[in-house]
Amino acid sequence: MEQIYIVASIWLGLAVISAVLAYHLRISIALIEICVGVVVAAIATYLGKFEALGSNQQWLSFLASSGAILLTFLAGAELEREVMQKKLKEVSVVGLIGFFAPFLGSTVIAHYIIGWTLRASLLAGVALSTTSMAVVYAVMLETGFNKTEFGKGILGACFINDLGTVIALGLIFAPFTYKTVIFIAATIAVLSTLPFLSRWLTQIYAYRTAAIRTKWIMLILFGLGVLAVWSGSEAVLPAYLIGMTLAEFSKNDDSWIRRLRTLTVGFLTPFYFIRAGTFVSLPALIGAPFVFLALILAKVVSKIFGLYPVVGMFRSERNEKWYYTLMMSTGLTFGTISALYGLSHGIVNQAQYSFLVATVIASAVVPTLIAGFAFLPKHLLPEPGDHAKALYLEGDLGEEG
Repeated sequence: MEQIYIVASIWLGLAVISAVLAYHLRISIALIEICVGVVVAAIATYLGKFEALGSNQQWLSFLASSGAILLTFLAGAELEREVMQKKLKEVSVVGLIGFFAPFLGSTVIAHYIIGWTLRASLLAGVALSTTSMAVVYAVMLETGFNKTEFGKGILGACFINDLGTVIALGLIFAPFTYKTVIFIAATIAVLSTLPFLSRWLTQIYAYRTAAIRTKWIMLILFGLGVLAVWSGSEAVLPAYLIGMTLAEFSKNDDSWIRRLRTLTVGFLTPFYFIRAGTFVSLPALIGAPFVFLALILAKVVSKIFGLYPVVGMFRSERNEKWYYTLMMSTGLTFGTISALYGLSHGIVNQAQYSFLVATVIASAVVPTLIAGFAFLPKHLLPEPGDHAKALYLEGDLGEEG
């Protein structure tokens, strides 16, 4: 038990360092946490102490996965039904192009240029077709775009993009069995009754110290997450659907959602982002840089060439178009999940997996940094005072005083 507390202290110390660096560098804390994870893993590997970090320990993996699930739920909760209906054409077109362009581009590059097998190339196409809901939502939250129609459009397009990735992974590699039918049926049944049950629980049992609403949502998230994993899918998919289903419920209950956000961003997501960084092998990248460069260019370039003209159909201002496109060019959660699926099922080998994970993480960092530094649409940002006040009220700047 002592060892667990030591590892937890180290990781939370890294989270504090990341927060300080993010403040001074004015970079998204999610990206700083990933980079810190990469650096710490490289140092630990050099010293022969990588296992001491605990990245592969089950309890730490659970905390990281919980962070991804809750962050995905919160992202879904930002998407109000009226906004999604109003932006249905935009999010559908941008999201679908955001999936198909890198899927086809990355598959072709992996098979014909790098020389991977067809199945491994298809897996690479799936893994690199994603956008990062976790990173994008974290950036939207920090900038205040999550409260604007611009940010909600990006989040909606991210969902469609990642939905395409999940469907492709299932259709190409995962067998459609009775487990899939049970998962789909259970998800539909839960989502159809969830708003009513949540309101009923709130009216009778909420506003007490027991915090039943948070326990209720966690139960639903982990319950459907179990079914998702059991059926061959991933736990973060139903989390987003649950968030969207409860968007109106969350909007009407700020005190509850801000406490859940504080728990997620303040405690769980650092484990997720730092852990993602620790899986990048710098020696492998240095040993074969061509493969890494080919994959990262295949993903980002195909995303940009596919998305920029399409985004231009909905946004006319230059910075808005580039920022939207670059945010859609990120990748992390579903990309690493797809790569791990390929490794565990023998579709890709350890070296191919390392390149895919490194590419996915690089795509979370590079486009986001460029977007923030060069193409931030400042005219759409909320007033600094208003945004700081909103963050404080929502618990993102702390609730100590």
